[in-house]
Amino acid sequence: MDDCARLSELVSASRRTVVFTGAGMSTESGIPDFRSPGGIWSRMKPIYFDEFVQSEEKRREAWTRTFSGAMRWTGAKPNTGHYAVARLVARGKVTAVITQNVDNLHQESGVPAAQVIELHGNASYATCLDCGLRHELEVLKQSFLGRGEIPRCRDCNGLVKTATISFGQAMPQAAMARASEAALQCDLLIVLGSSLVVYPAAGFPLLAKENGAKLAIVNREPTEQDKFADFVIHDEIGRVMAALSPLD
Repeated sequence: MDDCARLSELVSASRRTVVFTGAGMSTESGIPDFRSPGGIWSRMKPIYFDEFVQSEEKRREAWTRTFSGAMRWTGAKPNTGHYAVARLVARGKVTAVITQNVDNLHQESGVPAAQVIELHGNASYATCLDCGLRHELEVLKQSFLGRGEIPRCRDCNGLVKTATISFGQAMPQAAMARASEAALQCDLLIVLGSSLVVYPAAGFPLLAKENGAKLAIVNREPTEQDKFADFVIHDEIGRVMAALSPLD
């Protein structure tokens, strides 16, 4: 039996599968891995959360990056792997998708937003750091590029930032709690495209395993958690997931 068939058997036997995705999930959509050569952080220095809050210059730099497309977090299209995961969700096999990605591609592929747990936020919109009001990027872009206005909240005049979790920013408590609950309730957790080195997010697969769930890892390169997994495939995610969840 080949690897894809064995993984398919694990999914078929599962009653509550959770998918956990990292940057490798989206590299097949043309979004570079953050930390690999050619990735975002090898090309530009991160702007830390405290810098953004304290410095108008850093806020202007952050928004310039966002609207120039330099971050490359948005504008891509879902790939074969995203659509395969969406089919598993639609068929009731996957109950939740926990993601480290901020590109909104799971939602664009058809996974209901309520079933996507974003640990590092979402780059497709912005929020007020004071009142939490959502702001659409296209509206902010017009003011920033047209009049040079650094975005402020239209309701409370607070600082507005893309809805991503920056270095030094607290992890989102609600998302972390939902991810913990999903990991504890699942009987199978499938990791797709995560190197599993960024904590606390990378702790959820181990939490599921320690609670009795099966752990499967699909990643092009070995991870530090391979030795704990019940099943490991080192291959392209799109190929594996298309075989696991073929079109109807």
